[in-house]
Amino acid sequence: MTEDEVLAEFRASQALLEGHFLLSSGRHSAHYLQCARVLMHPDRAGRLAIALANKLPRELRKEIDKVVSPAMGGIIIGHELGRALAVEAMFVERPTGTFEFRRGFALDEGDRVLLVEDVVTTGKSSREAIDAIREAGGHVVAAAALVDRSGGEADLGVPFHPLIEISFPTYAEDELPPELASSPAIKPGSRA
Repeated sequence: MTEDEVLAEFRASQALLEGHFLLSSGRHSAHYLQCARVLMHPDRAGRLAIALANKLPRELRKEIDKVVSPAMGGIIIGHELGRALAVEAMFVERPTGTFEFRRGFALDEGDRVLLVEDVVTTGKSSREAIDAIREAGGHVVAAAALVDRSGGEADLGVPFHPLIEISFPTYAEDELPPELASSPAIKPGSRA
């Protein structure tokens, strides 16, 4: 799947939004990718997961034992990528502010894990999820995401394989351009 085909999927599902957004990273942007919308149709989610699986190096695909995603945004793409790779998929969540495995999910000591996200902006959530996986006995062999918004700057500490890279500018609160500063920010993500 080409970058244009991936973006066409986002546009067709009205998942590429424009306005003034406060991202979960705390940065501001004039663009927001609502991955929940692009993934809400099972056929589309499956196509994107297969495309992401195909971007992973062949040798890496062979060594993955489990897929783990951070809740909420990574759950659907993680599940679909688990299906595409024919491995179990589970997620970590933050009931008290720190990622942990719940709901009976557990790793076997030494499981080789692929961390899967919907969007990576700064990589902070991914690194926190990787810490939880390691604490649970897993070995994170790589990370994958539908979209890398970091401009190639996110350092996850493991090889990172995004389906596409999109470089919409993001801004700290004190760097807002006038067109964003003049309108209230909307926080469309799931994190409060």
